[in-house]
Amino acid sequence: MTNYQSELAKAGSPHGLKGYRDLRLDACRGLALWFIFIDHIPDNSLAWLTLRNYGFSDTTEVFFFVSGYTCMLAYGGALAEQGWLTIIARAVRRSLEIYCAFLLLFVAYIALIWLVGGGEGYTGETNTAFFFRDPGPAVFHALMLQYTPVNTDVLPTFVLLHLGFPVLLWVLLRAPAVALAGSFVLYLMVQRYSWHVPAWPTGELYFNPFAFQLLFVFGAWYAGGGTKVIRPLVQSHATLFVAVLYLSFSLVFTLSWEIDILKSLIPEGVNKLIYPIYKSHLAPVRLLHFLALAVVVSRLTPSEWRGPMRPLVIAMIRCGENSLSMYCFGVLLSFAGMVIMTEVSESFAAQLAVSIAGVVAMIVAATLATWEAQLDRRGPKLF
Repeated sequence: MTNYQSELAKAGSPHGLKGYRDLRLDACRGLALWFIFIDHIPDNSLAWLTLRNYGFSDTTEVFFFVSGYTCMLAYGGALAEQGWLTIIARAVRRSLEIYCAFLLLFVAYIALIWLVGGGEGYTGETNTAFFFRDPGPAVFHALMLQYTPVNTDVLPTFVLLHLGFPVLLWVLLRAPAVALAGSFVLYLMVQRYSWHVPAWPTGELYFNPFAFQLLFVFGAWYAGGGTKVIRPLVQSHATLFVAVLYLSFSLVFTLSWEIDILKSLIPEGVNKLIYPIYKSHLAPVRLLHFLALAVVVSRLTPSEWRGPMRPLVIAMIRCGENSLSMYCFGVLLSFAGMVIMTEVSESFAAQLAVSIAGVVAMIVAATLATWEAQLDRRGPKLF
C-alpha cells in the first residue's frame, strides 16, 4: 500500500477509527436539501432564508463537492481490503441506483402533473409539455438521460460521475496532482469552448458534467491526500480575509439584483467582467464563491461534533444520510407546494405553511428511512 493509500484509508477519521463518519457532511447535505426544496417552489418568499440570494453559488455546488468527498472515503478507503473488482461493482451499482431513482422520479412526477393538470396544466413550468405532446420519444430520451423535467436534471450528471469514479480513483491513487490538473483543464475547456453533453429536444444537460466534475474531483482529491496539501492555505489568516472579502462582494452584487440602491455601487466594468453567470457551466464566480464559503465554514465549524446534538441538527443529519431519496421526495413536494400556492393562496402565510410542512415531511421520511436502514444497513449514501 502506498503512502497515499494509507492516508486515504483513514482520510475521514481524525483518529483513524474504522467506520468514522463526519456528521458535518450529512448535516450540510440535509440543510442543502431543505434549501433546495424551498428554492424549487416558485415565488416562495422563504427563499430569502437560503443561500441562493446571498452569493453567486448555491446548494448545488455543495452536493457535488460532498459527493466526490464521500465517494473517495467509501471507495478509496476500502480499496486495499476489498479490491478493484468490488470497488468497480459498488460504483456501478450506486450509479444504477441513481439512474433508477431518476426514472422512478420521472414516472411519479409525470403522474402527479397529469393528476393535477390533466396533461395540460403545469406542463410549461415543469418542462413536461414535450412528454404529453409526444410521449414515445420523451420516454426514450429520458431513458438515455437526455430529457429531464424541471428539478430532476441534476440526477443524470450524478449518474455519469459515479459511473466514471473507478477511473478517477485509479488516477488519483497514482498521480493525484495530474488528476486534479486534468479536471481543471476540462473545466477550462467548458468555459472557453462551451463543451457540453447534448440533451433533447434541444440544448444540453443543464448541469454540465464537464464543468461540475471539477467540484466532484476536488472533493475526492481533498478527501484523500489533498487535505494535508492545502491545510496551511486554508488555515492562513490571509486566505480567510480574502474569502470573507469575496463573500462580502458577492453578497452586495447579488443583493443589487433586488435592491436598486446597491446597483450604483457596482461599476459597469465589473458587470461586464462578471456577466454572464452561467450556472449550467459552473461560472468561475460561482466556483470561487463556493471555495470561499468552504474556507469560512471549515474555519468556523469544529472537526467533530461534541456533546449532545440538538434536534434540529439531528434532523439535518437524518435527511443528509438519505440524500438521494430525500432529493427525489423534495422535488415532488416542491411541485405540490407550487400547486397549492397557485390554486389555493399565494399569501405569505401559505408560503410559510407549505415550506414548513414540506421540511417536516422530509424529516419524518428520512427518520423512518434511517430507522429501517439500521435494521439492515446497506452502506454509506454517496449522493
